[in-house]
Amino acid sequence: MEAVERQVGSKRQIAALFDVHESFIYKLLRQQRERGDIAPLPHGGGAQAKLSHEQRQVLPELIAAMPDATLDELRVQLKKTTRVEISLSTICRGLQALGLSRKKSLSGPRKPIPTSGSRSKWSNRL
Repeated sequence: MEAVERQVGSKRQIAALFDVHESFIYKLLRQQRERGDIAPLPHGGGAQAKLSHEQRQVLPELIAAMPDATLDELRVQLKKTTRVEISLSTICRGLQALGLSRKKSLSGPRKPIPTSGSRSKWSNRL
């Protein structure tokens, strides 16, 4: 704004100098005239969170009760306890916000990986 006040050049030239669009210069001038400053405007809002802070705090309790629950199972239990229906991605974001991981533990022994010898036996049966 100092460049405009000093009349360093036209508003178009000043915009080019700072690599901004000319309309931005006009926006800043209007903001300074209306508000008295050119500080950034506050955030305009956005979508409301589906889970409140209190409802998000139920997630650790559900995970403690059902450590190997899937996201869908957590969603069903959360709906029963808080009466809020949310998507799987909202459950996932809620867990991430709490620093909780959804990596499941192995439920049983790993399946053996076939070796080249056992593979040839299998192909002979087909």
